[in-house]
Amino acid sequence: MVKSKARITAVGSYVPERRLTNFDLEKLVDTNDEWIVQRTGIKERRIANDDEFTSDISYKAVRNLMERYDKPIEDIDMIIVCTLTPDFKTPSVASLVQAKLGIKGAGAIDLNAACAGFTYGLHVANGLITSGLNRKILVIGAESLSKITDYGDRSTCILFGDGGGAVLVEYDEEQPSFLSSHLGSEGEGGKHLYCSNISKRMFNEDLINSKKIVQNGREVYKWAVKTVPKGMENVMENASIPLNEVNWFVPHSANLRMIESICEKSGFPIEHTLYSLVEYGNTSSATIPLSLDKGLTDKKLVTGDKVLLYGFGGGLSHAGLLIKWTI
Repeated sequence: MVKSKARITAVGSYVPERRLTNFDLEKLVDTNDEWIVQRTGIKERRIANDDEFTSDISYKAVRNLMERYDKPIEDIDMIIVCTLTPDFKTPSVASLVQAKLGIKGAGAIDLNAACAGFTYGLHVANGLITSGLNRKILVIGAESLSKITDYGDRSTCILFGDGGGAVLVEYDEEQPSFLSSHLGSEGEGGKHLYCSNISKRMFNEDLINSKKIVQNGREVYKWAVKTVPKGMENVMENASIPLNEVNWFVPHSANLRMIESICEKSGFPIEHTLYSLVEYGNTSSATIPLSLDKGLTDKKLVTGDKVLLYGFGGGLSHAGLLIKWTI
């Protein structure tokens, strides 16, 4: 990996006020709190208002960042929003955020790698800054998954929630954050997790025609538990750093049982793993920034920590990053 010249300098987050607890879900589908907690670890999730969309969540996460850090935003030259739930097909969420923030000189793009989106977004931001093309980038992971969740499907509606997180990545040749990376995809597994606005046959087998999330949880679980530990190993090999020197592991918060299996297979202690699913559920591209911010507010993350991020999900795509915490 080319030596990074990019540093993470600020973080912010936002979740909607409305809570959807497991007890609330008992009134919607055939489920119960004990069953949900036993299988997923999730106790509640946040749900956006009817008139609250991904651009609003993204903007509020950035406002939270601005309130906590003395960072000017008028010189931001790129905004990357990682999401699978954009307000529109066009304009992009990033463009809507740029307008809300009033930043005149910023480029704006959306990036969709589903639950691996935020790690992909950080990887792209590091590349743009290290190459010299940009100097100050907002990377946002935000979702309004409640708008594409089937609340009649008890296997998926218990999982998903809404929220967002944002980080500022700036040029810094002396104290870079990014140490190594590993990315991959197994597109043949895309049929196990999808959402579509059109009818299409995937690989000439399955007719895809659902405006709601459809997931084969068993197959996604098997893929993640097989793929992520190997990816973690690759990230560490690329950095020439042993896994036992990592202070915190921050995986995508899909399911606590999945995280426990990944930790067991990789040999990483679950006690040094940060996740956001208990309070917020699976928020796709937002889970990792929400977990980082929670680790910060809980006074677990400290400057100098080595942190291993790993996103995985729809695609089926995955991306791991080893970073040095520099806030």
